Formats: sequence, C-alpha cells, structure tokens
Amino acid sequence: WKERANAMVTECRIGGDKVVLVKPQSFMNKSGQPLRHVLDFWKLKAEAVTVFYDELDLQPSKVRIKRGGGSGGHNGIKSLDAHIGQNYRRVRIGIGHPGHKDLVLSHVLKDFSKADRDWLPDFLDALAEHAPLLAVNDGLGEDATYQNRVHLTFHGDESVSEDNKQTDKTEKGTE
Repeated sequence: WKERANAMVTECRIGGDKVVLVKPQSFMNKSGQPLRHVLDFWKLKAEAVTVFYDELDLQPSKVRIKRGGGSGGHNGIKSLDAHIGQNYRRVRIGIGHPGHKDLVLSHVLKDFSKADRDWLPDFLDALAEHAPLLAVNDGLGEDATYQNRVHLTFHGDESVSEDNKQTDKTEKGTE
C-alpha cells in the first residue's frame, strides 16, 4: 500500500483482473475527494468504481448490489456522489437498523458487538472469496452471481423466510 492524496492505494490482481484498491484515510463524509484524486491519477471513470459500505436498511449479513442511485442519507455516499457522480457500483452490506432514528449515529459509529464479532469474520471471508466475480467483464462484473454466492457461502441453503422475500421485493422495486 502507498499513500496517495489522503488514501491508501495499491494495484493488484483479483481473479486475474488488474484492480486498484483504495482506502480513503479521510473521515467518511469526506471520502469522495481522495477517490476523485485517485481516479484522476489513474485516468479512470466512476463506472470503474465499486464501493463497499454499510447499509442500515438491510438486515445484518445481507448484501445488495446496484449501480447508481441516491445516497439514502449515507454521508460517505453523499461525498462520493458530489465528487465522482452517481454512476458507480455500490455493494451495500447490511448492518441492520437500531430501531429508532435517534440511535442511528451511535449505531454506525460504535464497534461491532460481541454477537456481531462471532459471525463477521466468516461473512467478510465470503465477501472476499467471491470478489473475482465483481472484476470480470472489464469490471462490469457478475453482480447477481456475487450476491447469490456470498449468501450461499455464508448462509448455506437456509430457506428465505416470507418476510425476507417481501423485503427483497421491496428493495428491488418489484412491488
């Protein structure tokens, strides 16, 4: 890793595809600026970007992928949108909602609970194991396959409850 424009950056291969990994070293709500500098340096467009971030509106360990869209109130995404536009891939990682909006700030800023630390390493391993699927097709990726493989690796073949099916339909806008 090398420091560049307030970010840690490295070039590597994922599944045989060359990628640039970026870890902004700024506060989350200022993360768009370092990424803009990295994109300019490598002459890349927002379409080449995949951002992994926490999502309150998804249950813990759920993953959803989309390209473009709004920030959903996420300050890091607001910053990215302001600096690179909205046409980048978003891998939304569920952290669950604390139940009341007054609890959101402490929920997203606190360390993971002991209960979360029990499942989180295996979940992160599943995200990493299937990452090559996101790099294929000149970076266009196999988003649905990635999402499904992460789910199956982490959750096995457990069936999806009717409540989750309804939530999934609503998230996809199919209702």
